Amino acid sequence: MDGTLFCVFPGVQSQQLDQSSDPVVIKPGTSHQISCQGSRFTFSNFHMNWVRETSDGRFQSVSWIRNDGGDIAYHDSVKGRFTISRDNSNNMLHLEMTDVKPEDTARYYCARYTLIQDNV
Repeated sequence: MDGTLFCVFPGVQSQQLDQSSDPVVIKPGTSHQISCQGSRFTFSNFHMNWVRETSDGRFQSVSWIRNDGGDIAYHDSVKGRFTISRDNSNNMLHLEMTDVKPEDTARYYCARYTLIQDNV
């Protein structure tokens, strides 16, 4: 399914994050916003990420936001240019990209942040 990222965890119903699958061409120096919407899980309970996949198949965490929006982090390459935000009342995650550079070319995904601990 293009444009849909499924997060599946054993023993729980599948959670879903929907975003547009249509490719967008953005000229360097311009701005663009991308968004995704969560469903089938309590969106406001989870930290969220924007992750990008480059043309060589590498994944890079671009930005992270705490469930209540109180803490935010960015990859060094996008600091000061990208802004992550969330709207918990509508289960929405946004990424505002300004001063876009050729090296920002990638496929962008929103992802639910999940910490997996090994209780040894």
